[in-house]
Amino acid sequence: MAGVDRLFGTDGVRGRANTDLTVDIALNLARAAGESMEGPVVIGRDTRRSGPMFTTALHAGFSSVGVDTIDVGILPVGGVSRLIRQLEAPLGVMVSASHNPAHDNGIKFLGPTGGKLKDEQETVIETRYRRGAPWKHPDGALIGMRSNMLDAVDRYVENLTANTDYGLRGLEFVMDTANGAAFKAAPQLFEALGATVEVHAAEPDGMNINAGCGATQPEYLAGLVNGRPGLAFDGDADRLIAVDEEGVVANGDVLMAIFAKQLKEQGKLRNNTVVTTVMANLGFRRAMERLGVDVVETAVGDRYVYEAMREAKAALGGEQSGHIIFYRGTTGDGLRTAVRLAEVMAATGKPLVELRKVITEYPQVLRNITVADKAKLDGSADVWNAVADAERHLGDDGRILVRASGTEPLVRVMVEAATADMAERIADSVGAVVAESLG
Repeated sequence: MAGVDRLFGTDGVRGRANTDLTVDIALNLARAAGESMEGPVVIGRDTRRSGPMFTTALHAGFSSVGVDTIDVGILPVGGVSRLIRQLEAPLGVMVSASHNPAHDNGIKFLGPTGGKLKDEQETVIETRYRRGAPWKHPDGALIGMRSNMLDAVDRYVENLTANTDYGLRGLEFVMDTANGAAFKAAPQLFEALGATVEVHAAEPDGMNINAGCGATQPEYLAGLVNGRPGLAFDGDADRLIAVDEEGVVANGDVLMAIFAKQLKEQGKLRNNTVVTTVMANLGFRRAMERLGVDVVETAVGDRYVYEAMREAKAALGGEQSGHIIFYRGTTGDGLRTAVRLAEVMAATGKPLVELRKVITEYPQVLRNITVADKAKLDGSADVWNAVADAERHLGDDGRILVRASGTEPLVRVMVEAATADMAERIADSVGAVVAESLG
């Protein structure tokens, strides 16, 4: 689960399906969220076997407190977000554990803008959830009704194509949909725009989502591109990781640099600002310095990116993991990101292998250390002394970031350095201290 003390983590409520995250939790979260609102609530999911179980519980919970719901079926989270806005719904829910394995699932609430709820909004829901029964219990005609939207994928694809400036005829892509929420929508979108698409990992069976494929394992796609650009999504398709024509991965930092350069050249980079997170590669920051672009840094999580974009009135924000938000977007939408990348290629006539030269990435090493109690990280003097030693060693030619995962029992140690060997050595050294200190 997202943590012992707090139900919500950095990306909703998440845990092992039917063990940590149960039907009772889903049912009562819906009651807690629905008691003080009017519907309808838009509910979508990815392809996990446990998805129908949880969506059924959510529909029942909302109905039981008098709130109507709309089931949009299997749909990328970007589609759920757009439908919330189009239908002027006060709330939406995405049932997905994103990039996690199939045995996990999650419940992610989205507000009326289609973006993730703020911490304080989640706290209101959690507080009511923990108070428990008695719940509001209308009867007769006041009980909520469930309806099914059978054309949700078509609506989503039509919306994206209507907001695309360039056709993609003549362009060819290799696509990995992670056997997830994008398995139908992503190929349909690119084919509607005229592109030729070779699709992989698009046969979901409920248990193969993210299994050896997808945005978190782009090496699978890298072995398939054969001179064509590749596009890899994750389970709920809120992120995109690309692979260039030579099979080299282009993560969110690379994509953000490409987009920032094009928007600046077009005069569309609002306030000359991009928003990124503490995980952004040092090479991204150096690339923005060369372009004369201001960078605002946030905590990890695309909702924090969105909030900072609103404050800075920025047109572009995102994360190294591939969550990217554009002007008027409210959450990561991997399909929109993929289309925007294809548009840059169409507009410039340049392949991805050429476009990516806007950024020179520093070697970066990430160690995920499983720990007994990640909450003890802040108070661990041994860990922070090791971090201080590493910072002195790196100087201005690198950096180290140590943080607890918001969704898993992990502490992440990220090191960037002038050489890969140095980054490896420092990450292993600090990682060993984390493991010894936190169990």
